[in-house]
Amino acid sequence: MTAPRSAWAADLFAGKVAVVTGGTSGIGLGVAEALAALGASVRVVGFGASGVAASPGLDLTAQELDVTDAAGVAAFVDGLDRLDVLVNCAGVIRRAAEHDPEVFEQVIAINLTGTMRFCALARPRLAASKGSIVNMASMLSFFGAGLAPAYSASKGGVMQLTKSLAIAYAPEGIRVNAVAPGWIATPLTQALQDDTARAGAILSRTPLGRWGAPADVAEGVVFLASPAAAFVTGVILPVDGGYLTA
Repeated sequence: MTAPRSAWAADLFAGKVAVVTGGTSGIGLGVAEALAALGASVRVVGFGASGVAASPGLDLTAQELDVTDAAGVAAFVDGLDRLDVLVNCAGVIRRAAEHDPEVFEQVIAINLTGTMRFCALARPRLAASKGSIVNMASMLSFFGAGLAPAYSASKGGVMQLTKSLAIAYAPEGIRVNAVAPGWIATPLTQALQDDTARAGAILSRTPLGRWGAPADVAEGVVFLASPAAAFVTGVILPVDGGYLTA
């Protein structure tokens, strides 16, 4: 994770509490560290929490939590004294196996219903702080994926959920936005990065000509969660190096 860019004050989120679901690795962990580096007290939940080693000096703690566990999520949220920023990053992809309806349902339960569950349960605390939600959409929120129908459907759902909750929660002062990452270099995309032909096709379509990094996505989240976006809600922000426009 790179240091915060000079555009952000080092104390941007001082005194704020943030929760990042799916924040134990990849994009989620990058987002969690970015928020913590800017002064937030960050609670990370997801699988593999015991393996999270935050950079020194960051107020970041992690715990195991399954976003499909309604009682567990409710207990976690009830245990928060306050909440200013909720970032929903928890997600899975099962690719071709998603054509099996049971696997399809499992992916939807994590990626879409899990996002809604956290939003709904966190709503009272976010209303109290006039906080914000940033959901994790995808390029596949915009177009289909023959090898990942559940992932694509769930991310399309996240996009529409974001817009819907932006309307529903606005009277309480809660902003709801999403970022839509492009091809980001994480362990989940390592096989693609290692495949010369497929990686070449991805980079040739990406105008900025490189893989994104978790820090790139984190910058988009920071903006949407910050006062700089005080009049921004219901937005799906692509962070993809121009891939969607190419």
